[in-house]
Amino acid sequence: MSEQSWSYAKAGVDIDAGNEAVRRIKPLVQTTMRPEVLSGIGGFAGLFALPWEKYRRPVLVSGCDGVGTKLKVAFALDKHDTIGIDSVAMCVNDILVQGAEPLFFLDYLAVGRLVPEQVKQVVEGVAEGCRQAGCALLGGETAEMPGFYPPGEYDLAGFAVGIVEQDAIIDGSAVAPGDVLIGLGSNGLHSNGFSLVRRIVLDDVHPNLSRPVGTQNNTLGEELLKPTRIYVRPILNLMKHISVKGMAHITGGGLVENVARVLPAGTKAVLQARSWPVPPIFELVRQEGRVAEAEMLRTFNLGIGYVLIVAAEDVAKAKELLTAAGEQAYIIGQVKAGQPAVEIEGSIFS
Repeated sequence: MSEQSWSYAKAGVDIDAGNEAVRRIKPLVQTTMRPEVLSGIGGFAGLFALPWEKYRRPVLVSGCDGVGTKLKVAFALDKHDTIGIDSVAMCVNDILVQGAEPLFFLDYLAVGRLVPEQVKQVVEGVAEGCRQAGCALLGGETAEMPGFYPPGEYDLAGFAVGIVEQDAIIDGSAVAPGDVLIGLGSNGLHSNGFSLVRRIVLDDVHPNLSRPVGTQNNTLGEELLKPTRIYVRPILNLMKHISVKGMAHITGGGLVENVARVLPAGTKAVLQARSWPVPPIFELVRQEGRVAEAEMLRTFNLGIGYVLIVAAEDVAKAKELLTAAGEQAYIIGQVKAGQPAVEIEGSIFS
């Protein structure tokens, strides 16, 4: 009986490819550095000095998330340079809700077979997301797991840490009847509801990702891969000028569930349907999947990626600052007395 001589490479793990991937991503990581970073890529851990001079009682705020089924679109198109933006956005937008400034980000990329150029493309997106958010890409992990993922596929998750002054934490407790909800426009689907989208526009109805969608001559593939908007810089600037009482990142659960999470006892949010434009991709999903409006509302952002709650007297200033920062800001509703919930007046799609 012959015996085979085994090695890590024969088992499917290419250490040389891993080293080459690190070499390719080093310049990308450097573009995200902040003064507080004390370590470089290649160590066993990332070091970050807290900016004590800026805070009296600093609180660290953390969050983690993945990109989810949206990755399947990246695989289908063999386009990997934007999906990393989604990974950053899903984390930094979440910790922003508490009023936190993102400090650093770490990513976890698991692949079946490590292809340095593919890894570089993914990290290009991660680095771009970090630049948009103003946080450092402090480190991460690329795990080669032969036989675990189909050829060409991978999984991507991210972890963000931010900081906020303890007495400046935004938790929604100051929200009161009469306050106004301002919605910030989304970039389309962002990174939510793709398990449903995939069943409708990829598996069941029209697998053609090159067909046009909407009025901007985008293909379906381009529309699906639009990266999640990162709202960090405009919101951090806004908080320097006005008091923001509550915020919500509109992810899984949609407007109905996410806004309700920041409402204190004795208040409800009443949203006015059609007070903001709904991107064409949502109408396509609704019609081709015959999805009920209630299901659309609790699955997708429907064109609003982030919600702020401010006092009525601060609305004009808030809209002015947000518009100047390049955001599409819409007055979408009002806080009223009631039990914590979100009501929609009118129909979104009629």
